[in-house]
Amino acid sequence: MFPDVLQSAIVGMMVAIPTIVVYKKAGLHPGWAALVFLPVFGLLLVFLQLAFQAWPNLKQER
Repeated sequence: MFPDVLQSAIVGMMVAIPTIVVYKKAGLHPGWAALVFLPVFGLLLVFLQLAFQAWPNLKQER
């Protein structure tokens, strides 16, 4: 039982930590990275949010 929980936590952190870094570099709140822990649609929601939301750190060309 415990090794399964530990394995799930390790895999979850392997996905969540890079997602936090991406959110920080994009200028968005890194708390949104918690969406990856939602079953089935969590990672899809993260991808959709990053794809369609305006990034505050994006340099605008004039």
